[in-house]
Amino acid sequence: MIGVGIDLVDVQRFRNVLQRREEISARLFTDNELAYCRSSIDPSERMAARFAAKEAVMKALGVGLGNVRFREIEVTKDSSGRPSLTLHGTAAQLAADTGVRRWHLSLSHTSTVAEALVIAE
Repeated sequence: MIGVGIDLVDVQRFRNVLQRREEISARLFTDNELAYCRSSIDPSERMAARFAAKEAVMKALGVGLGNVRFREIEVTKDSSGRPSLTLHGTAAQLAADTGVRRWHLSLSHTSTVAEALVIAE
């Protein structure tokens, strides 16, 4: 194991940020992530979980905000529907340099809190 990251996001607080700064979702999420999230009645819950995942990835890599762009960390789904990660650009290079060969991701959310746990292997 190379690293572990966990993050919690207050859904209402995240929802407020999305409403106040409409352009922020395009800075944080890929087009595929936005399409998936917006297919839900309340996209902010799914967005909060994905934001938590991105923060957890940075923690697992041992880097802080600003070292990679949020859009370089993409939450995807495998063929069974299980959430997984795809890294791009600087994030992918950093993971390769650190020796990460596999990611494990668990997401959970309610109407009030979203959580992500990431293991870099």
